[in-house]
Parts: sequence; C-alpha cells; structure tokens
Amino acid sequence: MPASDERTPAVTILFGPTASGKSALALRLAEALDGTIINADSMQVYRDLRILTARPEPAELARAPHCLYGVLPGDPPCSAALWRDMAVERIEAALAAKRRPILVGGTGLYLKALREGLAPVPHVAAEVRAAASEAYERLGGEAFHSRLAERDPTSAARLHRHDRQRLIRAWEVLQATGRPLSDWQSRKAEGPAPYRFVTLALLPERAVLYRRCDERFIAMLADGALAEVRALLALSYDRHLPIMKSLGVPELAAHLRGELSLAAATETAQRKTRRYAKRQITWLRHQVVSNDRNVICIKTKECLTIDADLFAKIRQRVLTLTA
Repeated sequence: MPASDERTPAVTILFGPTASGKSALALRLAEALDGTIINADSMQVYRDLRILTARPEPAELARAPHCLYGVLPGDPPCSAALWRDMAVERIEAALAAKRRPILVGGTGLYLKALREGLAPVPHVAAEVRAAASEAYERLGGEAFHSRLAERDPTSAARLHRHDRQRLIRAWEVLQATGRPLSDWQSRKAEGPAPYRFVTLALLPERAVLYRRCDERFIAMLADGALAEVRALLALSYDRHLPIMKSLGVPELAAHLRGELSLAAATETAQRKTRRYAKRQITWLRHQVVSNDRNVICIKTKECLTIDADLFAKIRQRVLTLTA
C-alpha cells in the first residue's frame, strides 16, 4: 500500500461477501459523495451473466455512474492483470471528472492486485492455454502433476494434484516462456497502484448472510436464471472457463442436461454459495481487517438495512479518511 500522502488520490474500496448488500451501500455512497462505482467482482465483468452474478439493475445504473459491469465476453477469461489495467483507467477517468472512485466487489485477487501489485508473469497465447488444458484432460491430474514436477518442482510442491486450474496455469507459463511460473513469481512485482485506499469491510452476521444467499438464489430463479444458463450453454464455451464455474451455473446446467432435479440443483447451488461467502469473510478478516489501518468495519446484523444514523457515520468517516 502506498505511503499516506494528502496529495495522493484517494480511492474507496467496498469489500464484502456475496449477498452482503455491498452494491446497495455503494450506490448510497456514490449518490452522497458524487462517486463513480467501479466493479471489482470477477464474474460481473462478463456480459453473458447478469442475473446469476447479481449485476446492478438498469434503474440502479441510472442513479450513479457504473463501470466494468458486463464489459467482456466469457472467453478469453479476465485476468487480475487485465482487470487492474481497466480499473486504473476508470479510476483516473473518475478523478479527472472530480468524482470519487468507489470500487465494489468480493474478488480478493483483484483488490490485492490493485493494492499490492502483481508478479510480472507474461501473457500466454490462447493456443498454449488450450494445449495445456487438453494435456491435463488426457493425462489426468496425478500424471499431469508428476510431469509438472519434473520441470517446475517448486510450483508442483505447493499445488495439489487435483488443483486443475493452477496446475494448468503453471504448465502453460512454462510452455510459453520456457521458465517456471515460480521463477516469474519470484521476480519483483508490479507495484501497488498509486492511490490511498480506504476500505469498507462488510461483515454481516453469518446466519443472516447465509439466509440472504439462499433467498437471493430463489429470487434469481424467479428472475430467469435458468433461461440465462440455457443461453450461456448455447455459446459453447469451454466448461473449464471461469464463467462456466460461476455460482449456480454448473448446477443449473446439470439440471438442463437432465442430471439433477431443479430442487437438487437449487440446494447444491445454495450450499456452494454459502461456502463461498464464508471463504470471502475469512479472506477479508485475515487479508484486510487485520492488516489495514484505514479499514472501516461494518458489523451490523443486516447490512442491507443500514439506518440513516449509521450511514451518516460511515459517510463522514470516508470523507475524513479520503480528504
């Protein structure tokens, strides 16, 4: 994180688990502080999923400027480096317009890339990625892991043989550059973005959050999530792409293939969503709350019902820290 300097532009980050109410709070802040909302959710960048990723509705988009929502196709996948470049561009545009940048999301890797920087791993061509994926499918996890260990023992030692995504990533970098991923990661990282960060951490009561996760998925089904997944499958994306693993997609896709009842698909998707929310809370507590002196923790029972007095305090604290 850059050294505190009143001349350094300030950026507000609103981070919280899925279904915690961060989008609603961000909108209130944007209206109160002349802010521009910038998406920091790895699934909301994709245009093919609006309902299941809970992208803001048109009426919400009209209330304040929003950026990086639904801006990319599902293939190729959006990397943390690409998101960082896009986010910095939108932050600079907001600052130039005399608006407050407000980053909103729950993807820890994206925010870490902005706040702490990235290792200088080079771009990998699509055909190399495809070949690495094919090799994993052909060999299986255990044999693929052994092959990686022969050429990049450092990466292989820290990866489980069934960690498909990271094993393929290590192999594709090795194939594309001739150097192990561990070597690239040991190089000097691209530094933090040149801003002062003030983070609002939403930490709702766990039982309330889990209930909201369950209720929201039911609402998504009523809003047309099943038709959305049907349209996504018609695009014939590779099933291993991140968009195809978005919360709810694998389960509803299985239902559409006749492999799961809608009730079973719903129950499984709800359970996975609750587990994901739990991991987000853990990351937030350990990576942000315990390490950031400019963090504002919001621990109300129900973050969606922040009353006027509490909102006024949050607003004033943001103004003070970003002044």
